[in-house]
Amino acid sequence: MNVFTISDLADEFDISTRTIRYYEEVGLIQPLERQVGKQRLYDRKARARLKLILRGKKFGFSLNEIKEMIELYEVDPTEKEQLKKTIEYGDQKLEEIEEKIEELTLLKEEILNLRSKFVEKLKELDR
Repeated sequence: MNVFTISDLADEFDISTRTIRYYEEVGLIQPLERQVGKQRLYDRKARARLKLILRGKKFGFSLNEIKEMIELYEVDPTEKEQLKKTIEYGDQKLEEIEEKIEELTLLKEEILNLRSKFVEKLKELDR
């Protein structure tokens, strides 16, 4: 299949048609040319872009970051600049994840420490 309706894509990727229209509004994907009042149709390129957008969202990238990475391919079909930017954003995301892991580890230690104190206090009260 080389042409997809908005409903086809929404069903395939388990997203709303509104989400796809929003991605259109912000310039991330474009339907094929359509007449006023006619159904939106998308080609394989738009489908591939939508897949990349959703993958980027899954990894926590902003729509602006995703747009920048996707648009770099159109400027440089060798993908070199796109790969550089993706690595840069990926490194930033990994750094953010590491910080969150550290914060959560400290929080876990604090909760375990408090729990231990509360268990001890409860034992004292039971004596």
